[in-house]
Amino acid sequence: MRVLAAIWASIPFLLQGLGVTLEVAGLVVMLGLALGLLLGAALAFGPPLLALPVRMVVDVIRAIPLLVLIFFVYYVLPATGIDLGSFAAATAALTLFSACQVAEIARGAVGSVHHGQFEAGRAIGLRFPQVLMWVVAPQAVRRFLPPWLNSVTDAVKGTALVSLVGIVDLMQSIQQVIGRTYEPMPLYIAGALIYFSVNYALSSGSRALEARFSHVRD
Repeated sequence: MRVLAAIWASIPFLLQGLGVTLEVAGLVVMLGLALGLLLGAALAFGPPLLALPVRMVVDVIRAIPLLVLIFFVYYVLPATGIDLGSFAAATAALTLFSACQVAEIARGAVGSVHHGQFEAGRAIGLRFPQVLMWVVAPQAVRRFLPPWLNSVTDAVKGTALVSLVGIVDLMQSIQQVIGRTYEPMPLYIAGALIYFSVNYALSSGSRALEARFSHVRD
């Protein structure tokens, strides 16, 4: 009973931490999507002078462990005079990693559209931006959405690392409550259930999208 009472009393504090987690995740998803689409467009359609450096950046960032990237932005950048603060630094690192993931998804989605679709659009008099908007994008989007939504769940799980730079998110809230109650197991279970609830909803959405578009054939 004492353990249950401790968990119940800590719920408001845990929900506060969950709010921070969702705030970071929301920023990372939106900013990562916007930046990732730009990078993906550069990879798919940019001239070599643009596509090559973007490819190098994307490959390097995706090869670095996320925790190392967060520590680099938080600890190394201030040494160069760029001090973002813990929240901005963690969000920037997560956004950069997410954007590189999105860039690869977008490049693959566009690349999966048969080149004949481009030629057909140009043959009927459409300009290149119109071909992208009305011919390529509708076909690429259905390939883009399911893996992108999977990357959103990864972004939510990745926010657990921001507690290591002092942000009081859900994981840090759990740690602080454990420091007061000395009941780690039930609190970790409660935290795992909260993360599971959020990510299960996102995973269910991903499966629904895959089922929705699985019948489409080129």
